Amino acid sequence: MTEQLVIIVDQDDRPLGVEEKLAAHQLGLLHRAFSIFLINHEKKFLLQKRAANKYHSGGLWTNTCCGHAIPDEEIKKTAVRRLKEEMGISCDFEHLFSFQYKVVLHNSLTENEIDHVYIGSFNGLPALNTDEAEDYRWVGLPEIVAEIEQSPDNFTYWFKEIVSNKIFTNKFN
Repeated sequence: MTEQLVIIVDQDDRPLGVEEKLAAHQLGLLHRAFSIFLINHEKKFLLQKRAANKYHSGGLWTNTCCGHAIPDEEIKKTAVRRLKEEMGISCDFEHLFSFQYKVVLHNSLTENEIDHVYIGSFNGLPALNTDEAEDYRWVGLPEIVAEIEQSPDNFTYWFKEIVSNKIFTNKFN
């Protein structure tokens, strides 16, 4: 993993400083992140399967794209760039909501994030960066919920949190 700085924040998402990404996860520091969900005209969401070699949550299904805000770049600009880098997609999206979560992962890393959730429309096919995502599929929300109930360990923690959030479910039910 190449060195990347993330923005350390307080409970109100106010920046406190920066830290190297891996160190922030090793120390469990609260930092700013984003999650992008793309939905098509059939009301199906584009999911990605994280590359198996990711430093955490490899091989798990998750939202279309996710990442961390970085210093000196507005979070949506980072999200637009990362969507293109990970999935080969350029499209518009809007902020839906933000939430905080904390979970200790299997490899002694801690995700402690204020996650800014974005939603957009897209009807094409992704061009996967296989260093980031090894597979993709389009899935309707009822099927996603059923799969999470049957096999929760197949999905990232933050994805399950977002899908169960009332703001998200109210918008797409």
